[in-house]
Amino acid sequence: MSVYDKLTQLGIELPPVSVPAAAYVPFAKTGNLVFLSGHVAKKDGKPWVGKLGENITTEEGKLAARAVAVDLLGTLHAATGDLNKITRIVKVMSLVNSTLAFTEQHLVTNGASELLAEVFGTDKGAHARSAFGVAQIPMGCCVEIELIAEVA
Repeated sequence: MSVYDKLTQLGIELPPVSVPAAAYVPFAKTGNLVFLSGHVAKKDGKPWVGKLGENITTEEGKLAARAVAVDLLGTLHAATGDLNKITRIVKVMSLVNSTLAFTEQHLVTNGASELLAEVFGTDKGAHARSAFGVAQIPMGCCVEIELIAEVA
C-alpha cells in the first residue's frame, strides 16, 4: 500500500506548506536528508494555544501533536514531490509548552510518532526522538515539532 493510500484510509488530506512566520525556510535538503523546520500546532487553521498541565490535557496535547504531524507530512510532500520516496523518518524533536510540574511530554509527542508509524509503517516510520517541556512556544502554541527524513 502506498503512503497516499494509507493517508486516504486514515482520512488525511495533506495541507499546503505554511508560510514561514519569521526569517527561515520550511525545509532544507542536503544529500539524502530533508530537515523540516518546526511546525506549531493549529486547530481550525489557527494557532492551538495553551499550556500542558494548566489548560490542556495530555490527550488534547496528543491530538495537537498528531495535527502537527499532518502539517509536517504536507511540508515533506512539498520538499520531496512524493512521500513514497521517503526511506526513513530519522528524527523527531518535540517542544511541549508545559508547566513546571507537567512530565508527560513523551506521551504528548506520541501523537505525532504514532501517526508517522501508521503512515510509513514501522520500518520507515520508527525514528529517534526527543520531547522537551518548554516555558513557551511562539504564539503561545501548545506543541511545536520538527522532523528529519531520509529520501531515496
